Amino acid sequence: MRTQKWSDLHDKMPRASKERVAQRVAEAMKEMPLHRLREARRLTQKQIAETLKCDQSQVSKMERRADNYVSTLRNFIEAMGGNLELVASFPDGKILINHLQQPDAE
Repeated sequence: MRTQKWSDLHDKMPRASKERVAQRVAEAMKEMPLHRLREARRLTQKQIAETLKCDQSQVSKMERRADNYVSTLRNFIEAMGGNLELVASFPDGKILINHLQQPDAE
């Protein structure tokens, strides 16, 4: 069976197909579990553990846990270089929940 490079196949795709693929990728990137987000950011569990000053096994547990503390999740996201925002979605709009943000150092 002859193989082809993805870029060659992509170049041959009609414009409408390319746009549909791009839209599906963009939608998929809006929602993903922690381990997929870490992988998409090209980070290892070991790198996250070093930033968080914990063991790699603890990072693995965080990624698998269905119920994390907001502070744990915030630290994990910040270790990847991001910022955690908690948003409540209602039929009439979205509200950023800010009282759960990390308090400023005084």
